[in-house]
Amino acid sequence: MHLDRYHGLGNDYLVLVDGPPLSPDLVRAICDRHTGVGSDGILAPAEPIGADFGVRIWNPDGSVAEKSGNGLRIYARWLVDAGLTLARRFTVDTGPCHVACEVGTQLVTVAMGTASFVPADVPVLADGPMLDGLLEGIGRSWRVCAVGLGNPHCVLFVDQDPDTLPWRTWGEALERHARFPRRTNVQVARVLGSSRIEARIWERGAGPTQASGSSACAVAAAAVKTGRIPAGDVEIAMPGGMVRVAVGADLSLSLEGPVERVGRVDVDPHWLSARLA
Repeated sequence: MHLDRYHGLGNDYLVLVDGPPLSPDLVRAICDRHTGVGSDGILAPAEPIGADFGVRIWNPDGSVAEKSGNGLRIYARWLVDAGLTLARRFTVDTGPCHVACEVGTQLVTVAMGTASFVPADVPVLADGPMLDGLLEGIGRSWRVCAVGLGNPHCVLFVDQDPDTLPWRTWGEALERHARFPRRTNVQVARVLGSSRIEARIWERGAGPTQASGSSACAVAAAAVKTGRIPAGDVEIAMPGGMVRVAVGADLSLSLEGPVERVGRVDVDPHWLSARLA
C-alpha cells in the first residue's frame, strides 16, 4: 500500500495511490496517529459518474463523508501532481455530489455549491430553518444555525474568543445531537469584521481539526444568511490558517486556499497483513 500525504492548513489527508480496497476497520487503523500512519481522513480514487474524476472521502472513524472542502482541494492538487490530468479545471464526483475544481500555482479553488437552510437538506429535525435556533443538551442550551452543504453543519456564533469557551465539549455533544440524524460538523465562530470571521472546528468523525473547508463555507453562509456580514469575499481564520470563501447573493459558495504535499508513505506489508487478517 502506498499513500500520498497532503495537508490544507494542517487538515491532513492521505490519498490512496495503490493497495487493497478500504474498509471501515482498515481506515481506522491507518488513520490512528499512535499505531498507524495518522490522518484526518483518506481520499480514495473512485470511478466517476458524470464527472471527470471520482473520489470517496473516508473519515478517520471509518465513516464516509459526503463532501470535504479541504479534502477536495487536496485531491484536485494530487490529480495534477500525479500527472493524471493536464487540465487545471475539472469536476470531481464524491458520490452524493459533483464539485468543480481549479488548481492554480499556489492556491486551489473548489465550487462548493449553494448553502441550504431547509431542514431536510441539512438534515436536521426542525419545523423550519434553524437560524440561531435553540438546541439543548448536556445541561445547557445553544443558539445554532443548521446549514446543508451536501454534508451537515451546525454553526454557533459567539461574542468572545472561542478558545476561552469549552468548544470541544460543545462540538462532541452537538455532533451526535438527536436533532441531527446523520450527525453533524460543528463550528464555533466569532465575527471579527464585515469580511473576516474566526472559527474553531469540530469535524464529524474526526473531532477537533486545524481547518475545514466545508466548515469555513458553512460559517460564511450562516453569517450572511443571518445578516451578520454582507455577501462577498470572506476570510475564515482557523488554527491552521486562513481560507477565502466567496459567498454569492444566492448563497453560492467558492472556497480558495493553499495545499501542500508532504510526501509518500510506504505501508509496511507486515503491518498491513495484520490489519487485513
